[in-house]
Amino acid sequence: MKIPGARCAIAFLFALWAWSAQAAPQRIVSLLPSLTESVCALGQCSRLVGVDRYSNWPASVQKLPRVGGGIDPNIEAIVALKPDLVLMAESSRAAERLQALGLKVLMLEPKTHEQVQVVIAKVGQALGLPPAKAEQVWKEVDAGVSAAASSLPEHARGIRVYFEVNRAPYAAGESSFIGQTLKRLGAGNVVPAELGPFPKLNPEFVVRANPDLIMVGQRNVQGMTERPGWQRLRAVREQRICIFNSDDEDAIVRPGPRMADGARLLAQCILKHSSAAPTSPGGAL
Repeated sequence: MKIPGARCAIAFLFALWAWSAQAAPQRIVSLLPSLTESVCALGQCSRLVGVDRYSNWPASVQKLPRVGGGIDPNIEAIVALKPDLVLMAESSRAAERLQALGLKVLMLEPKTHEQVQVVIAKVGQALGLPPAKAEQVWKEVDAGVSAAASSLPEHARGIRVYFEVNRAPYAAGESSFIGQTLKRLGAGNVVPAELGPFPKLNPEFVVRANPDLIMVGQRNVQGMTERPGWQRLRAVREQRICIFNSDDEDAIVRPGPRMADGARLLAQCILKHSSAAPTSPGGAL
């Protein structure tokens, strides 16, 4: 009868996992909103002791100390919080300085759906959580995106979209997580994958592409339609522009656990304007 031995093995593994959980970081500073949201989606908001100035979801993190931004973090403020883990973007230039001060740093910056799944798993691993927890979070995100896609009728598919993420203008290309969501919703993207996830465009590019629908956040819409040639755009002429408020824009442009919310908002925009979209492919004016 080997049951007692099996029970001992199970008890040992449980004790080992419990020890790992205790040894996992308990004081976390996050310098990227999507990473802040990932920590909270994993049920570990209570471990956060400081966040960047842009982290605002869930509401509880708004009470935490602010330590600057990902580009300009307040090093002294971070050190004063005595974190045992700092989460930050790979593009941040502050990592070496923080590491030189003895802080543990984990750099993550997802740009695609696949990378978001990996990042959630890595954050969960860093926090000492069982892999199943991160897997469950991702399954819920993925299912939410699929549900948003299923909510759209066939006539809403094929609409050609331009999504502006910054007034430079930077756009969400086909290869970005936003572009991947649009594809799953059955929408076309006027910014091809070969230009990169979030390319900076010449405004004339958009004039030539002539999208059926424009999506933009309220923070970036000012002056958009005043660009040379943009008054001739089909989307502008027919007032097919979705302007997202700041809260909705955050859900859409952050590659993290709220991507399902972002997909739902994109789907609502597409459905609202799909009846007026042409059935044939768009093109130059």
